[in-house]
Amino acid sequence: MRLLFSSLFLAGAFALFNSGTAVAEDWPTWLGPRRDCSSLETLKPWADAPKVLWKLPIGEGHSSPVIHAGKVYLHSRVKDKDEEVLTCFEATSGKQLWATPYKRAAFTSVFGLGPRATPSISDNRIFTFGVTGILSSFNLADGKINWQVDTLTKFKAANLYFGTSCSPLLIDDKIVVEVGGKGASIVAFNQKDGTTAWQTLDDKSSYSSPTLWKDGDKQMILALTQQGLVALDPKDGKSHWKFPLVDRLNESSTTPVRMGNMVLASSVTYGSVALNLNNSEAAPSFKQAWKNGSLNCYFATPVVVGKDHVYIVTGGLLPPPQSDLQCVEIATGKIIWTKKKVGKYHASLVRTADNKILMLEDFGSLVMFEPNASGYKEICRAKVCGHTWAHPAVSEGRVFLRDEKELLCVDLNQSSK
Repeated sequence: MRLLFSSLFLAGAFALFNSGTAVAEDWPTWLGPRRDCSSLETLKPWADAPKVLWKLPIGEGHSSPVIHAGKVYLHSRVKDKDEEVLTCFEATSGKQLWATPYKRAAFTSVFGLGPRATPSISDNRIFTFGVTGILSSFNLADGKINWQVDTLTKFKAANLYFGTSCSPLLIDDKIVVEVGGKGASIVAFNQKDGTTAWQTLDDKSSYSSPTLWKDGDKQMILALTQQGLVALDPKDGKSHWKFPLVDRLNESSTTPVRMGNMVLASSVTYGSVALNLNNSEAAPSFKQAWKNGSLNCYFATPVVVGKDHVYIVTGGLLPPPQSDLQCVEIATGKIIWTKKKVGKYHASLVRTADNKILMLEDFGSLVMFEPNASGYKEICRAKVCGHTWAHPAVSEGRVFLRDEKELLCVDLNQSSK
């Protein structure tokens, strides 16, 4: 599986960093290959605005681009139709290689009509989860549809106010998404044919995407539903435990984040909570480490740098909406410093190999800053696109991003400062 990296590979990769050798990798799923907003690449700061290699018009959506073997894949709405489309482009030129549309149910929303969830790639297939709950498998090579499941209809689940938003999690031969049906809050499907592998819980779904916790040969799925943070066995969906994190607006959107032996979870009205996990026993368990009600993440996933600090974009809904960047102490949840107005509702974060952070503000500015407990230290910034809520993808020194109208490729290989 491309999404699961062995400890041997990681050790070798980090040895390459230390030797000064450049490392390039794909960006095959939500938040990157490790699903934690990290890149194994070192990105160059820029003196002048980085070069836009290409840009092209696209359909509606907040789904992020994904990168595999020199190709870019994007999930969008077909203009003026109740259809969605998966499109494949050459990464170097933006040339369209294929596009596969499919029909969906009618959908309306005040924040756009396109898909929210980001595709996931495994071997020779790519999987999408549309805004009306259609789970699809496509061939990477030509875009042929292998199978589709209308999950909301199949499991008698209601759609969310802003539409289904869970980015698929690939584990071995399964694909896991939040559906929100009774007895089918979270469902695993077989990648080969779309049949149901297991289903579990009665919780309604949230806008969040699950992640995989690995500790030696032990694995857990961590998912944030409307009723709380849950830990599941990937083999059969058995629930290990649940922590009652409930958002008053039912808008939990962030992906749970690993911080050493802790997991961080957050929502826009609840704030943030850190749980110490114990996987040494037969039955996994947790103990609350801290809670900070002012660390109210909306839908920007936090990023861990080192052992001591996590960087969190927080924001509220009270007018005028504003997002702030927080440096937070992992052990205590204490806010070390705050950089105000990094976005209206959102800013995306990516940690690079040399522990810099690339931040894409929803205003359209790309920023690089140095994580430092003494204060915010900006290295460079440039306006690169229009308004965006999609997370950028990083591959081979290039940043791929979408705004409300275009897909863009920004080259940092030629940058120097």
